[in-house]
Amino acid sequence: MSDLRIPSDLLPRDGRFASGPSKIRPEALAALGTRGDIMGTSHRQAGVKALVGRVQALLAELHALPEGHQVVLGNGGATQFWDVATCCLIERRSAHGAFGEFGRKFADAVAAAPFLDEPVVAQAAPGDVAIPEAGEDCDVYAWPQNETSTGVCAPVARPDGAAAGALVLIDATSAAGGMRADLADIDAYYFSPQKNLASDGGLWIAFCSPAALERSARLRTAPGRWVPPTLDLTQAASNAAQHQTLNTPAIATLLLIEAQLAWLLDNGGLDFAVARTTASSGRLYDWAENSPVARPFVASPALRSPVVATIELDAAVVDAKRVSAVLRANGILDVEPYRGVGGNQLRVGCYAAVDPDDVAALVACLDWVIERLAA
Repeated sequence: MSDLRIPSDLLPRDGRFASGPSKIRPEALAALGTRGDIMGTSHRQAGVKALVGRVQALLAELHALPEGHQVVLGNGGATQFWDVATCCLIERRSAHGAFGEFGRKFADAVAAAPFLDEPVVAQAAPGDVAIPEAGEDCDVYAWPQNETSTGVCAPVARPDGAAAGALVLIDATSAAGGMRADLADIDAYYFSPQKNLASDGGLWIAFCSPAALERSARLRTAPGRWVPPTLDLTQAASNAAQHQTLNTPAIATLLLIEAQLAWLLDNGGLDFAVARTTASSGRLYDWAENSPVARPFVASPALRSPVVATIELDAAVVDAKRVSAVLRANGILDVEPYRGVGGNQLRVGCYAAVDPDDVAALVACLDWVIERLAA
């Protein structure tokens, strides 16, 4: 099957469609070579601090950050922010939406904390959504806006009946910069920069409300709690207010974030980004709905992600692993499903940096390959 050669006129100009790290625009990569003035300089000095400040300001502008919220940065990634939240934001009990791998992993991290009560977990099978319901003893509600493992998107809103002091934490790792969200009632909207921000990993970023920062400051000294410095949200916020991180950040990652944010804002901001992600994923969903051998994995159109499109192929007709192998041999990369989710699936990253025309070319290639592999 690796001998199948897709005609060159069908191939996308750029074959990177990962749902993990996004394609990075060539212009942004080229610009890194011009920043010898800042690469290899101290992150405590003016040059890098100015870069961090610009990233914070551009993020606030792109997402219309509510007044009083702070853009906090820390070393690590969104996975590490689960530990930050476990140590610094959950007072006694949290409620989680688990409808894929990443919502479940946050709930599991909380369940392992000896100083917290067992979390309440609302569960749904992959392809559906479960939002935690309000409970009298829950002081945090948490779920992903976009479940990267399955291609399901969920509403972003405070649960009806949640106690006045409860915090709402939204995992926006694959949503920020490519999907809309009203952040007025969200206390931590956190993400990594390697999706719609088209950068490398290595940082977590969180839009934190005053209530979240107040709770963090209170819990860090609460009896029976110990917060290591690398997980201390209060310390991260203090550093972020000075446009720096606790430990040395990857400067190239920050420069790539800055380049992507400037490009998005120069072209229309979040409206521009959402139009691109919606156009890309829409091409795949339209193809699957009209194909005799495919269907969108997420049955409800309202729950289909605009940034990660998962397509189920008819296993009686064609093997998705063979399809992705032929695509990979032809330079079309990373359309395999998420490990552990299973299914005869293709999963395509439709992040803001991905050209919708390349997704249209991918669809043409899928038709070509499936026609030749079909049983």
